[in-house]
Amino acid sequence: MIVSEKMYELGSKRSAIRELFEYGKQRAAIVGPENVYDFSLGNPTVPAPDCVNEAIRELTEELDSISLHGYTSAQGDIEMRQAVADYLNKTYETNFKADNFYITMGAAASLSVCFKALTMSPEDEFIAIAPFFPEYQVFVQAAGAKFVVVPADTTEFQINMEALEKAITPHTKGIIVNSPNNPSGAVYNENTIKELAALLEKKSAEIGHPIFLISDEPYREIAYDGVEVPYMTKYYNNTLVCYSYSKSLSLPGERIGFVLVPDEVTESKAVYAAIAGSGRALGYVCAPSLFQKVIVKCIGNTGDVNLYKKNRDLLYEGLTKIGYECFKPDGAFYMFVKALEEDSEAFCEKAKEEDLLIVSATGFGCPGYVRISYCVDEEMIKRSFGAFERLYQKYQK
Repeated sequence: MIVSEKMYELGSKRSAIRELFEYGKQRAAIVGPENVYDFSLGNPTVPAPDCVNEAIRELTEELDSISLHGYTSAQGDIEMRQAVADYLNKTYETNFKADNFYITMGAAASLSVCFKALTMSPEDEFIAIAPFFPEYQVFVQAAGAKFVVVPADTTEFQINMEALEKAITPHTKGIIVNSPNNPSGAVYNENTIKELAALLEKKSAEIGHPIFLISDEPYREIAYDGVEVPYMTKYYNNTLVCYSYSKSLSLPGERIGFVLVPDEVTESKAVYAAIAGSGRALGYVCAPSLFQKVIVKCIGNTGDVNLYKKNRDLLYEGLTKIGYECFKPDGAFYMFVKALEEDSEAFCEKAKEEDLLIVSATGFGCPGYVRISYCVDEEMIKRSFGAFERLYQKYQK
């Protein structure tokens, strides 16, 4: 082979989620889209808030083509970076500056540049807490580091601190956290975060170098019933925040987000420079100019989160009534459901017989569960209950 085998494997085979999504499109062409119940992809269906289209119209009328579509600074336009700093400072009582932010093409780019910036040796390790977004493994390994998994706490879907402590070694460079979580919908509560911070401070002192907390936060604003999502930097100094506007503003296709490197991070200027260098090496410089300007005008706005809550309640009540064991999520737009057999992949194949497209959580580090994405049309959820009932009955015979 004349190309990288690893890159060939990644490019020639889609993720399990994308494969299922493509299968759904094929089935829709055969049986009709109304007869396919596609819960595979986390693609926001809540419309972007009105301010997005209004901002685009204003910008195209106010600015010339070069100002609108030209290059910004490699690390992002100062206006956006300052706007983000001001908003976070007002919202979370922090003290960030524009120079603490590196603007990226969404959270995937943010995570990738962090892993690349922090990896110094092939022995370096990044720990993910199950259940986790499967692409973390791709990003970590592409950076040249090792990916380590801590088993899930399947009772509350918080963090198994004892297992995490055992997983930390002198090679540990970072811990990846995602709250609200994809795929469980769990939100790490303040006690969990305080325990985590205390553990990382203790272990950093023991091994003689900082362990970074890499907080992946695309679902931060999507939380229900008054549940608070604590801001990680206020609990642990060596926190890097990776954020995307894909979910909060329903802009997944526009690829805009940031990395936050607070001043409190050990050797923060060196870490920031390494992230900028990593962005340069990976080609993640000068995020989309138009949408940097849109964010300035729309910062603090979100799509209608209440629509996701309505879907959550509808799906949870419908599935539990049938007999499924579900974890009720506090945030994001995914429901974690116990498969009706140990092999959750086999369970998902049986679901496909009813044109129910749900994702096995084996790839999320949590076998025996499935993820159901409810950022979908409400009517599709209602139509799907018959299929869920038929699937359930297959296991009662």
